[in-house]
Amino acid sequence: MTMADHQFILSNVACVDTAKSPHPISTGIGFFDHMIDQLNSHAQIGVAVTVTKSSGETSSSSATSNGDKHSFEFVNRYADEDQGVIMGQVGAALGSQLKELLYKDGEESNSRTSRFCCPLDEALVECVLTKSCSTNTEGKLTKFTLPPYGKYPANKGRSKIGTMKTQFVESFFTNLAQSSGMDVSLVKVRGDNGHHVVESAFKAFSRALRNLIDGTDTNNYTSKEFDQMWGEKSVSYTAGLELCREGKLERSTKETSILVHVLMNGLLKGGDSIQVDTGIKTMDDFVAILAKEAKMSVEAKCNGDLYVDDHHTSEDVSIALGQVLNTAFGTKAGLNRMWCATGTYGDAEVEVTMDLSNRPCITHNLSLSSNPNDEEYAGDLSIEMLDHVLESLVMNSKSTVHIVENKAGKTVLETAMATAMAYGAALRMCAAVDPRRAGKTASSKG
Repeated sequence: MTMADHQFILSNVACVDTAKSPHPISTGIGFFDHMIDQLNSHAQIGVAVTVTKSSGETSSSSATSNGDKHSFEFVNRYADEDQGVIMGQVGAALGSQLKELLYKDGEESNSRTSRFCCPLDEALVECVLTKSCSTNTEGKLTKFTLPPYGKYPANKGRSKIGTMKTQFVESFFTNLAQSSGMDVSLVKVRGDNGHHVVESAFKAFSRALRNLIDGTDTNNYTSKEFDQMWGEKSVSYTAGLELCREGKLERSTKETSILVHVLMNGLLKGGDSIQVDTGIKTMDDFVAILAKEAKMSVEAKCNGDLYVDDHHTSEDVSIALGQVLNTAFGTKAGLNRMWCATGTYGDAEVEVTMDLSNRPCITHNLSLSSNPNDEEYAGDLSIEMLDHVLESLVMNSKSTVHIVENKAGKTVLETAMATAMAYGAALRMCAAVDPRRAGKTASSKG
């Protein structure tokens, strides 16, 4: 596909479902190329687009004749041109290609929505895509709250990332939405790093798009499409069981004697698949709920110095659980890797967004220190240790996790159990095998 306006020509424009395009992404704006490449890794769509000047290439194009297509000068050859035109035109061209994928089976009787949040260590962006039932509908960018891009400088954020001008990210998504027929919403939940805000937006869009094409959604686990893709009779589920993933740790110190053993076995029906005895009921319930939602068997036993306090026991259990999960995941190649899930318990509603990233980081807004009842304990676990348990679990499983408290519980205990539910549900889907990835890691890093 080739498109042209008065200034630039776009060639080799393609969006190929679950396959690679033989052509490159080369817009003349290096960071923009990197962001478009997220569709290759996270939407599993082979994207290609090449931008040239309609008047012929400038002298910087000589880099290609010398074989240096990766030089800074060539990759960023249009950094000083009208980026608004380039990014808008690329958005429109890719949107037209995506429309062909979205409506490859013709018009539908119902519209469809897909929501995804992407967690990076310094950003969390939510994307909601709505596909109309009609191919004649023009899409629109319904919400866009990404600016400011980071907090440096204060109240302004970054104007450029690499050579890409951040003000034109909105132009890209506006034009993509219009030509694809999708309504697109991009909301920055949190984010202090401009690079990661933009990256989180493109990844969230890519993941939401993949789900939209598949007919699945993070908010609906009961649909026929979800069951076919991820259910207990799916290829994904069977492939996960065949990996026989497990992790086990036993150790003794002056403070604790501990055993933690996990099996990613789909939570075998019958028997005692979940056995947790730490001496702290809140910890027992937290781990058991997490395991149930993750559909994994867990044995966790700890004999700790509770005659001192709850610190060593709760800390060591969460560290060990994180470590054995990381062992069970192995290289994480071929896994779905990212998901977001909501848990409700009592009045509490909590969403956990997770990435098995190998870049451990946790960010949350749980009302622990500012709980309305001035509670010091969640059940029989001190609240400061609940905070530490979450951190220890995430850091030792080498995951990136964002926790969003949508509604606080009447007690911190309710909020803790809602968190465990959401954490387990997100973990289950992150650890699921995606057969389309053929054992490769879901990453643009290669």
